[in-house]
Amino acid sequence: MIKHLPNLLTCFNLLCGCIGIVLVFENRYIPAAYLVWAACAFDFFDGFAARSLKVSSPIGKELDSLADVISFGVLPAAVIYKFWPASSGAYLPFLSFSIAVFSAMRLASFNIDDTQKDSFRGLPTPANALLLTALPLQTELVTNWLINPWILITIVILSSWLLVSPVKLFALKFKNFSWQENKIRFTFIILSVLVLALWQAAAIPLIIIFYIILSLGVQLFSR
Repeated sequence: MIKHLPNLLTCFNLLCGCIGIVLVFENRYIPAAYLVWAACAFDFFDGFAARSLKVSSPIGKELDSLADVISFGVLPAAVIYKFWPASSGAYLPFLSFSIAVFSAMRLASFNIDDTQKDSFRGLPTPANALLLTALPLQTELVTNWLINPWILITIVILSSWLLVSPVKLFALKFKNFSWQENKIRFTFIILSVLVLALWQAAAIPLIIIFYIILSLGVQLFSR
């Protein structure tokens, strides 16, 4: 039974995504966002369990990607779809689901790319999902600004591009816990915890944006 534990955790990830989609269409954005956080936790621990128990398998890898498409692709796309104002027309909101398409492309590319171990090429789907599902949790002033067709078009295009972009972003994977080798990761985690303590869920978009900016800074500095 132990060898099936990673796949069980992956299935919980998938289940969180499915339930989250239902909640979005019931306009229950807050529990849907919490389910994305839960899916991120299951996504982390299924890989951790597979490595710790030494039971990694090709089917586990494929199952993980399929679950991620639902939880981190379709679910955030549904959130943006529900965000469009009625004045947008009948068809323009469907543009939101390009996020799901590009998420699938990003996951498929990641599966066949052996170079993305210490860094990612493009924004990881969990980070993208956290960013998008946190938008309805912002203050009323911010959400009123977001409910604009041109703003939403920009968010969809930028989000889709970041998923498959050549931009390199550091991975939060620790080979050891020395400060010298992980100072960027520790800095990011400490600042993220402080921002979360101050602004709770509303801070998540800021954290993801900071993650992108910090990664770009690391690339420029290394050059």
